Amino acid sequence: MSTTIAAPLGATPTPDTLQKFIFDNAAVRGEFVDISATWREILSRHDYPVAVKKVLGEMVAAAALLSANLKFNGSIIMQIHGDGPVRLLVVECDAGLHLRATAKLDPAAAIDGEVSLTALLNQSGKGRFIITLDPADKMPGQQPYQGVVPLDGEDMATVIENYMLRSEQLDTKLWLAADDEVARGLLLQKLPYHGGKADAAPLSEEEALETWNRAVILGSTLKRQEILDTGIDVLMQRLFWEETIRVFDPLFPAFHCTCTREKVGNMLKLLGRPEVDSVLEELGQVGVNCDFCGQHYEYDKVDCAQLFASDAPAEVLIPVSEVKH
Repeated sequence: MSTTIAAPLGATPTPDTLQKFIFDNAAVRGEFVDISATWREILSRHDYPVAVKKVLGEMVAAAALLSANLKFNGSIIMQIHGDGPVRLLVVECDAGLHLRATAKLDPAAAIDGEVSLTALLNQSGKGRFIITLDPADKMPGQQPYQGVVPLDGEDMATVIENYMLRSEQLDTKLWLAADDEVARGLLLQKLPYHGGKADAAPLSEEEALETWNRAVILGSTLKRQEILDTGIDVLMQRLFWEETIRVFDPLFPAFHCTCTREKVGNMLKLLGRPEVDSVLEELGQVGVNCDFCGQHYEYDKVDCAQLFASDAPAEVLIPVSEVKH
């Protein structure tokens, strides 16, 4: 049965689309995503160098592709902690395919033109790739699941493929492309094979492997510029016109930031009163900008006094820009 995630009532229609499909013999599943409008919305709030836009845009497309396969009510948070001129990349996508993204650069860094992922994020081999699955309805004491691996790969697609194979034992192939206008991607995943069947399809193990290999060969004909220049409906027809595939109802990704005044106030409580008071002493107020959407929040002395007068304990929510690895 197919499923549809409808756009919120009254929301501006978005051209962004995620299209799931499965090979009719059920040996391979796949997804195409065009998330260009969401990507442009993210970039309207940030001014990143060209090389950073390429990597972060590919992460945005990949986060939507991975999130659409999750069967839980929560968010997937993808992070790269770098040891080069880019110190942090973060993309968050929830179960409704609402996305936000940000990057932290070394203030002294000069990033000109095309720069490799290794030069941006893994100059000393200490870069880390992290995926966190954060349930929206946590049970008492439940912690988010987090997988951390070395930053292994020369491009974003390879990094994620290596993570999925190492941490999830899933054969996954991705083709990603992004610039300052477009972000698109294709994901293919080999379905589990058990006792002569691939998810109940009457295939031999050899036939299942042959279907997977054929799908990967077809996907590998895609070039970066072709992905940037071509809509996903045309790409699907161009790649798989000889295959029998079952297409599901489209899903609709969109930009959405979850920051609120309450959450920012909670972060200030975690910083502690002495630090907040020192900022008040110097500036007369505390100003905080959301790293994702740029929303500005201000707290004067009365606001801060009310925060720390509350008996409610601060939630243990660490800003993503300060997550340690």
